[in-house]
Formats: sequence, C-alpha cells, structure tokens
Amino acid sequence: MTHATPSAPAAAPRRAPEPRAGYPVFRDITTRWADNDVYGHVNNVVYYSWFDTAVNAYLIEQGALDIHGGDTIGLVVETQCNYFAPLAFPQTVEAGIRVARLGGSSVRYEVGLFARGEPLCAAAGHFVHVYVDRADRRPRPLPEALRRALEPLRREPSGA
Repeated sequence: MTHATPSAPAAAPRRAPEPRAGYPVFRDITTRWADNDVYGHVNNVVYYSWFDTAVNAYLIEQGALDIHGGDTIGLVVETQCNYFAPLAFPQTVEAGIRVARLGGSSVRYEVGLFARGEPLCAAAGHFVHVYVDRADRRPRPLPEALRRALEPLRREPSGA
C-alpha cells in the first residue's frame, strides 16, 4: 500500500513593480540621514511610516482628517509591503496613493514608492484603516468629507 504524501502549496508568484500610471495622486517625501541603515539603504520599517505620511497628509490637506479634534480616527488593522529596489538618503521619494477598497467603516489604501523620476516603484504596499470613534474606539461609518476626498483615489477594477 502506498501512502499519499501531501504536496507543498505552490508559491504565489512574486509581485512585480508597478508603473506610475496606477496611482492618481503623488506626494514628495524627503529622505533623512537617519532613514538609512547599516547596509546603506532605507530601513524597511521607514517605508511604513512613509505610507502613513503620504495618506494622512493628503487627507489633512483635503479637509477630511482632523488629527487633533476630529471625532473619527483611522486605526491600522493590516499592512504589507513588497520591496523591488533600494532607496537611500539623499533621495526624494514620490509616494503614489490610491484606494483599492472603500467600505462602510474601512479603507484599503495602496501606496507605491518611487525614486524621483523612475518609471517603476521601488516598493509597493497597502494598509487598511478602520475608522472608529475617537472616544470609544468602535467602528463608525466613513464621514462624508472622507468619502469625497477618497473618491478620486479609487482604483478602477482590473477585470482580473
């Protein structure tokens, strides 16, 4: 009698860097000396702070987020990043922003990080904000001002 040996699941195909055209809005981010690690490039944890910086600065500029007195705040519940090429100080990073999912109380933001002038992203990732009441931390419907600010960032379905 032979026994079936379970096979390992097939590895997911590696994500490829994306072009600028996939992002409707860009923000410049200046690298700092402290962003580099001992290997001479920006440390991976810094990329996540750039995601936050790009999205929240956009929302503040659009009047959709009041970080000091707003009743609704966004809490990160999921985050992920793929790295394709190194970034290092002194470079200017261009962060492309889009919205992949706009839910009742949550938003999936996708961010592509580009070295200035490069056609493909050096890194791409996402994070999910669940919007909650500042006081009780319970999910709340997305405020109308936030929805209006996010509509231009919505990614068209790829059809895949």
